[in-house]
Amino acid sequence: MDAIEQRIKEQGDLVRTLKTAETPDKEEIAAQVAVLKTLKSELAALTVKDSAGAPPKSGSSSSKKKAEDDKKSKAFTLKSAKASGEKIFSTITRVFKRHGGVTIDTPVFELKEILSGKYGEDSKLIYDLEDQGGEKCSLRYDLTVPFARFLAMNGKEYQNIKRYHIAKVYRRDQPAMTKGRMREFFQCDFDIAGTYDAMIPDSEIIRVLVECLTELELGDFTIKINHRKILDGIFEVCGVPEDKIRTISSAVDKLDKLPWADVRKEMTEEKGLDPKAADLIGEYVQHKGGEELLERLVKDEKLSANARAKEGMADMALLFKYMNVFGVTKYTSFDLSLARGLDYYTGLIYEAVLEGSAPPRPLKWLKALSPCRTDELDESTVGVGSVAAGGRYDNLVGMFSGMNKKGQPNLIIPCVGISIGVERVFSILMQKQKKSQVKSNEVEVYVVGLGGVSVEERMKICTELWNAGIKAEFSYKLKPRTQTQWDTCDRDLIPFAVIVGGDEIEKGLVKIKDMRAKDESQKGGIECSRSDMIQELKTRLAAL
Repeated sequence: MDAIEQRIKEQGDLVRTLKTAETPDKEEIAAQVAVLKTLKSELAALTVKDSAGAPPKSGSSSSKKKAEDDKKSKAFTLKSAKASGEKIFSTITRVFKRHGGVTIDTPVFELKEILSGKYGEDSKLIYDLEDQGGEKCSLRYDLTVPFARFLAMNGKEYQNIKRYHIAKVYRRDQPAMTKGRMREFFQCDFDIAGTYDAMIPDSEIIRVLVECLTELELGDFTIKINHRKILDGIFEVCGVPEDKIRTISSAVDKLDKLPWADVRKEMTEEKGLDPKAADLIGEYVQHKGGEELLERLVKDEKLSANARAKEGMADMALLFKYMNVFGVTKYTSFDLSLARGLDYYTGLIYEAVLEGSAPPRPLKWLKALSPCRTDELDESTVGVGSVAAGGRYDNLVGMFSGMNKKGQPNLIIPCVGISIGVERVFSILMQKQKKSQVKSNEVEVYVVGLGGVSVEERMKICTELWNAGIKAEFSYKLKPRTQTQWDTCDRDLIPFAVIVGGDEIEKGLVKIKDMRAKDESQKGGIECSRSDMIQELKTRLAAL
């Protein structure tokens, strides 16, 4: 607590310094005031926690009740998070299977040489493992490179495949928990491998992505699309040397986070590009639109004369044609600033962003306080960023298949795929939903025992429900308190209760109560014969 109090003091001093400056930056002041409020909220939460952990005063029933409520709330939050995660996985898996996907697993770690040189500037984020008896290994950075290596080893059997894989990957990144950016996180990949006519699988991948994001109910989203060959053609036309194309491409990819002036500065001062070439690039990469933008590029004589760009524009024309058929064009934006920093992309690239995920602002004040930290971003001003990304990688499998006598890969399997970041999706869903609205499990019926009904009787009823395929639970207490059983139904949002007492057992009856209805019309529940219980519950559950 002392540490956070010190941080509050320092943050308060910073806010006062900003306010007394000759030319106060209102946006910066507002951002730092927000940070100060967050710190104070954290301190308040710690204070409450310490108070709850202290022994309550004699006769203080309110303290006991508050501690009990806090315990219930924390338990429910954990189960709610788990339920939301399972919903995400099941929704995405359902879409992948709808499009013919089959799952394939790959190792968590690979030989370091397998992963090296595939991720451009992001290669520094790979986790390297200690030498284990002569083999240098690394934790997988994504699921794409291991899949390509798998295809290279099993290419004769898997020349054509729709594959999906949901698993953890690892990156030495700076974590931001609330933004869903972590060092260990799940990715959900869907890839189409095989030789097909141009842009047909690519357009279906975008359809798959649209279905996933729509069914996850994340809100409005945009899928930014571009083509590596168009981008490379633009660089060639603008005079970028061949050996600088990938590094300049990486700089352009930062346009969603930085203004053009900062990107231009990086290209010219840090990467040695001719300022005239940078200015020419700026005339292209700041444009975005739809089919009308493609038409403008086609009419550009210099660009159309470039072989790479011409091939890329032909692909994009086909893509728009097929996306119109699939009904997904309205979700896309042709964005010439999209570059995707990974080296293995060869054609179409795309990235899905949610509305409201604005780029972060640099922390100007942090540079003044600590000159060595010049690249920090104010995470309080940004959403989760992209929630999915991918593209076409036609040459990656060939890198692992070895070379023939002519110096060509032994095996070439073109691929296109998409990767969805589960943690980022989860962060959004948890922000959108109130915890009280998230069902903690899938239980449909809770068996409530009244009047000292034995646990064996409740077990028998639960067994009947389970045999009928109904999700049910009962208390593990031999003599549970009645109110505790009702509280369980309310806490876990269980829609129905089957109530059994001593009289009901003798008469062969149970009572069924709709726990969502809080009026008095049901009273103690609607009586039903034990033989009709299953059918009555199935009818009610079907109506949910």
